[in-house]
Amino acid sequence: MKNPRDIILRPVITERTTDMMNEKKYVFEVDPRSNKTEIKQAVQEIFGVKVISVHTQNYAGRFKRYGRYSGYTAKRKKAIVKLSPDSKPLQFFEGV
Repeated sequence: MKNPRDIILRPVITERTTDMMNEKKYVFEVDPRSNKTEIKQAVQEIFGVKVISVHTQNYAGRFKRYGRYSGYTAKRKKAIVKLSPDSKPLQFFEGV
């Protein structure tokens, strides 16, 4: 099995995702090769909570050009994780 910290790369903190946290939904950027069961097990192991559902979104790399140099941005994958009602809220920042 993969290391859970290799699957969950970072939390996505935006105004929209902080509103989703009130509904016990958290958004993470994950490894593009991971699947929903690996994401679920990784969140449960890292944070010690019970996950109800996982929704994923794939983003293809976009074509970018800077002067005469051109290329593609990295592809990425986002996961929306819903926790059970009895789970404790996740803490991303210490002392806040």
